[in-house]
Amino acid sequence: MSTQRGRDTEDGESGATGATGSVVDQERRRGRGALSNVASRYDTQRGEAFDDGWDGLADLPPFKTEVRFDNTRTIIARNDSPDISFDRSINPYRGCEHGCIYCFARPTHCYLGHSAGLDFETKLYAKPDAAALLERELANPRYRCETMAIGTNTDPYQPIEREHRIMRAVLEVLDRYNHPVGIVTKSALIVRDIDILSRMAERKLAKVALSVTTLDRKLARVMEPRASTPPKRLEAVRRLSDAGIPTGVMVAPIIPALNDSEIERILEQAKAAGAISAGYVMLRMPLEIKQLFREWLEAEFPDRAQRVIHLMQSMHGGRDYTAEFGLRQRGSGPYAAQIGQRFRLALTRLKLNTEREKLRTDLFRHPVLPGGQLSLL
Repeated sequence: MSTQRGRDTEDGESGATGATGSVVDQERRRGRGALSNVASRYDTQRGEAFDDGWDGLADLPPFKTEVRFDNTRTIIARNDSPDISFDRSINPYRGCEHGCIYCFARPTHCYLGHSAGLDFETKLYAKPDAAALLERELANPRYRCETMAIGTNTDPYQPIEREHRIMRAVLEVLDRYNHPVGIVTKSALIVRDIDILSRMAERKLAKVALSVTTLDRKLARVMEPRASTPPKRLEAVRRLSDAGIPTGVMVAPIIPALNDSEIERILEQAKAAGAISAGYVMLRMPLEIKQLFREWLEAEFPDRAQRVIHLMQSMHGGRDYTAEFGLRQRGSGPYAAQIGQRFRLALTRLKLNTEREKLRTDLFRHPVLPGGQLSLL
């Protein structure tokens, strides 16, 4: 079990105005989000592929998804960040095949010796022992129950979950011992687990939020290439809600001049699908994401790239990003205030967030492991 503050370290620089990475050939990265394998901040050496006249680049294979196994010894991660609503979480996977270019979890892949770019979405790590580790940690008599957050870093329902089923095994443990869970995902695969989630929801032990970034399928395809399409996410909201599971949406991230015009329409369609709550987060560009996002933006939306960056910097004192608690997710200044006001007015009009689903912790019981002592009470 690890404890950390979820603060993003920054070098204090605003970043260059142009992309400086070595963009990978489009055929090699087809279906991926990042355009390059930008060097990690921990790299002591940097290399760049170039054509030396012997046609070597043409022979390089496309990036394929590789799954490795992470034999971690603990599964519950702790945080004491004052601007986060949970203090514990589980991440069944490291890296994420969805390939969302804006994902603030990308820099965490650098701890593994990989790039936050294409490596993050192709070199994945699965934690096959997650359920067993969770059961062991919950059995600790000193463990005190609070809502477990899942999907706060990488998506637990990314495509490889279909095969590995680690998230389902984790849910089975939480269900067995009456432990509350809050899930965030942008994958319609979550409807596979409606049987467990609806059972838990009856005991007020589960709630779900679908991340809906845009309703524009073309924008979604280039921004979140392997995530479920927007219509499928809204259908997942409907199916979860119909099953009695408290379901909301996260409009996250809001990107200036790219998807900010969609806020009200996303909330309207989410409400029509049965959502009862909603929240938002502004685009965050810490560490390697600054370069990755700029490369992508200039390639996909060259006509508005400068405006997007200008508006982002207006919310962070002229920088690309401010890591300060309370500001890193919302920013400050006139544009940030306008987004906040629009969101609040839409919530009021649609009667979203009128009631918060409080999950129960009093039903939890500690697992008794083989050879363990049963409770006398």
